[in-house]
Amino acid sequence: MKLSSLSKLLLLLFFTPSILIFNAHAKTLSESTLTQTYDLVKANNKYVTLLGTQVNIGDKAPNFKVVDKNFAPIQLTDLKGKTVLISVVPSLDTGVCSLQTKRFNEEADKLPENITILTISNDLPFAQKRFCKVENVDKIKVLSDSVWHNFGENYGLIIKNMGLLTRAIFIIDSQGTVKYKELVANISQHPNYESALAAVKNIAPVMVIENEVITDEKSNESK
Repeated sequence: MKLSSLSKLLLLLFFTPSILIFNAHAKTLSESTLTQTYDLVKANNKYVTLLGTQVNIGDKAPNFKVVDKNFAPIQLTDLKGKTVLISVVPSLDTGVCSLQTKRFNEEADKLPENITILTISNDLPFAQKRFCKVENVDKIKVLSDSVWHNFGENYGLIIKNMGLLTRAIFIIDSQGTVKYKELVANISQHPNYESALAAVKNIAPVMVIENEVITDEKSNESK
């Protein structure tokens, strides 16, 4: 049976509110089952509640599934053998988040190839793609947790009643162990860039280059 355009529109108008209500109810039910953590992070000088499971230094890093700018799924296990620095921001369209993402993009060029930097937020992939193009962010992977909220749940970073991720830095070594963690005490503040960058350089295995290293003395002799 073929439906007219009017009939299709009426059906859409009838079912859409029910779908939205169902999705909202499912989200509320999901949030109610998550672990809640208090007194760790402030927004506007008031503590917020974080949803999900907190991870600590020394823990095996939980796997997670996020999406890239094309909605292609990306998992932590895809980066096996790499040292991974994860920069977590609430939203790329805010000042501190923008500066944080651009700072790590600039630093990525100075790091060895066995270090991968991820930025993860709950921004939609469309918005992330636009931000990266405008700001020339092309040396790090910018990923979205907006589809499944799997990363936020597994790392205890979802801000209750806001739907955003709290600002944080994690470093996971090549064996998949959490070696560094910073939950920024106030989401309006910057993370400690120098500490994170020094830590990731110390945590990553030293890359051995087989080519002969030319010393200043040898270089002078060849002139």
